[in-house]
Amino acid sequence: SAGVWLFFLLGGHQFPPLTTVLLFLPELPPSEFLQVVDSTWLVLNVLSNGSSSANIQPIGVTKIAKSVIAPLAEHNVSVLMLSTYQTDFILVREKDLPVVIHTLEGEFDIYKEVNGEPVPANCDDTSNGFLKPKQAVNSTVHPVQSPQNRFCILSVAPDSLPAIATILIDVLFYSHSSPKETVSSSQDLNSITFFAFSLIEGYISIVMDAETKKKFPSDLLLTSSSGELWRMVRIGGQPLGFDECGIVAQIAEPLANADISAYYISTFNFDHALVPEEGIDHVTEVLQKRQESQR
Repeated sequence: SAGVWLFFLLGGHQFPPLTTVLLFLPELPPSEFLQVVDSTWLVLNVLSNGSSSANIQPIGVTKIAKSVIAPLAEHNVSVLMLSTYQTDFILVREKDLPVVIHTLEGEFDIYKEVNGEPVPANCDDTSNGFLKPKQAVNSTVHPVQSPQNRFCILSVAPDSLPAIATILIDVLFYSHSSPKETVSSSQDLNSITFFAFSLIEGYISIVMDAETKKKFPSDLLLTSSSGELWRMVRIGGQPLGFDECGIVAQIAEPLANADISAYYISTFNFDHALVPEEGIDHVTEVLQKRQESQR
């Protein structure tokens, strides 16, 4: 959708420390509790059937790893990923939009939304004739860890939201612990606290571990008929921030080469890829080999 997305962190005694929050707002009022990143971001959504709004099918982060994620990394464009139950979103800085269009226009038909209607987006519309030159990128090889939690990817019907509002507030703001000390990359985490909630154009998406799911009325949670569980790969040994290029590509490309589907969420501190539970050992092996080859 047209507009600007803002990333910021919630801090202070009223909120979990270093919680990454994504809002779609034109302006934010000043607050001592908000640390606003000095960038605005635009949202890209890759559809499998062009610009039509009917029968939209999500592509998945590993499906677009080679055609979108890798080329943007090669052109030194920092991206953030937000996978939802319904689809996947790529966020890029507004100032990088000319480079994004120039990089992807040979592979995709690119549209922008104007008054609710898709209109072809041209590089000349935004670049004023100036493009960032392609640069060689030497990505940092970040450690990957796999906590033992089993996760669920769910949705909730919008009219059911009031029925779970109290539980949501408790999980988001009260049922949390302080961040643990960072462990070495050779260790697996026993478990981590992770809960992701997104509300985008009326569609709700939730990622939570199987234990947290027990707090919610099961008849209100929507999931796949198979009830598939997911395991997580967490990327990073220290806060990643939003500036580095190639982090998503570092994970998505080897998974794409191994034909492994993944659900991906970027945050300020870590990136998170969720993969089908039965494939976690293969995923860990694939990513370890990729890391060894880059050292």
